[in-house]
Amino acid sequence: MIRRAALLCVLAGLLLSVTAPAHATGYRYWSFWDRTGTTWTYATQGPSTAVPSDGDVQGFRFAVSEDSSDATKPRGSASFHAICARTPAEEGRKRVALVIDFGTTADAPSGERPPARRTVCAVVAPDATTAEALAASAKPLRYNTNALLCAISGYPRTGCGEAVAGAKKTAAAEKKQDDGPALGLWAGAAAVVALAAAATWQARRRRHA
Repeated sequence: MIRRAALLCVLAGLLLSVTAPAHATGYRYWSFWDRTGTTWTYATQGPSTAVPSDGDVQGFRFAVSEDSSDATKPRGSASFHAICARTPAEEGRKRVALVIDFGTTADAPSGERPPARRTVCAVVAPDATTAEALAASAKPLRYNTNALLCAISGYPRTGCGEAVAGAKKTAAAEKKQDDGPALGLWAGAAAVVALAAAATWQARRRRHA
């Protein structure tokens, strides 16, 4: 009986370890996006090296994300013609439509409130980078010593890519997390029942031997 109780305790502990949710760690930062048609794609270059063409739409979103696959996209519609409709083309210059989404209060650093989302039509030199287009239309910008973009239009006032415990997950990741414990629970429960049945059968066999 003592041996059976010990085995059940061990298995119960394993079951709890399987079903306990994992706490994700994310990072609070500005992500950079390219837009093609109606689709946002996480940029493969940083804004300091990306050189957009005339008519391009690019976006920035401030949020807490675990990585690029979990990053939150800029919100709202983003059409070059709508954003730059009142900005006429200029000879020797290019127009770049920028969507700047300051995120939600849930992602904001403590004590700060995100400004409203905005769009701007930056008019810059043909060889200008996205960072230069941003600097021309959304100052002040703040960078850290590693050239990571920390703030746009002064938001946030402090911090730069800091870790945030308990980061939110994408819908797919949440579904995966929800499915995982459920499967583990059933598997663990089945194992507990099987072990208990085996232990009971062995105990009865010894008594009748």
